[in-house]
Amino acid sequence: MTFLVDLLAATLRNATPLVYGAVGETVTERSGILNLGIEGTMYAGAFAGFAVAYLTGSPPLGLVAAIVVGLLAGAVMALLTVTIGANQHVSGIGLTIGLIGLSEFANRLLFGGTEIVRIDPFPQLAAPAELGPLAPLFSQYALTWVAFLVVVPGMWWLLNRSRFGLEVRAVGENPEAADAAGVDVLRTRWLALMLGGALMAVGGSFITLALLGSFTLDIIAGRGWVAVALVIFGRWRVIPVVAGALVFASVFSLQFRLRILPGWGDVPFELLLALPYLVVIVALAISGRGVAYPGAYLKPYRRA
Repeated sequence: MTFLVDLLAATLRNATPLVYGAVGETVTERSGILNLGIEGTMYAGAFAGFAVAYLTGSPPLGLVAAIVVGLLAGAVMALLTVTIGANQHVSGIGLTIGLIGLSEFANRLLFGGTEIVRIDPFPQLAAPAELGPLAPLFSQYALTWVAFLVVVPGMWWLLNRSRFGLEVRAVGENPEAADAAGVDVLRTRWLALMLGGALMAVGGSFITLALLGSFTLDIIAGRGWVAVALVIFGRWRVIPVVAGALVFASVFSLQFRLRILPGWGDVPFELLLALPYLVVIVALAISGRGVAYPGAYLKPYRRA
């Protein structure tokens, strides 16, 4: 019982950055833009949040800084792909490389890059003692509760029930028809990219401001690329995307716990570490066949 509760609690924590990142990527891709800058945006959000929290002593200000960085990263991606019409693959990878490089450069300027600097991170919210053995499951960070109770239902409603969501889906499927119906295609894509960028950056900052309380090299560890895969796995729908994030996080959490169980000590550490990524590859191979992409996916729009 204790093992299962601890595993579920760790799953929610480890899924949190993926939920923010994958939901943000879902918003951008539903508008027709593939944002491969997600890894760099999460990285920059992690660094900006940590740096501002360290300099001010305030993790909430660090979170605000991460959101601002995410908005700016989304705006840069929008400028390149929406306004200029540059190749989305090249723009996204270039943005990721640039943001990671800038973050590492700023890290060396501020902290010297010689030893790990720490902050007092966001605390976990204690669960009522009346929950007994289930208390660890509900002892989560505020950002985790916000992700699952606010962001997930909020983004589902935004994309499926709001006028803005209808416009996002319209420009992602047929921008010409959306334009003829009076939708500002460029504005809608700009807003989708900036909203998605803000969510991605919050996902990155969760790692430094809550989970670790520090910033280290390669702190995102490919979570941005996993988020892109989860969007395809979930077929650009918020709830299946989040379900995929929970599956990845459960395997990610499980591989740490398997190492301390009898009989698992002889299994190579690298194999266990690769296990959650192998699960993503297998899931994509199974579910990715015949997947229907948004109609205007990867296609820049120019008004005739």
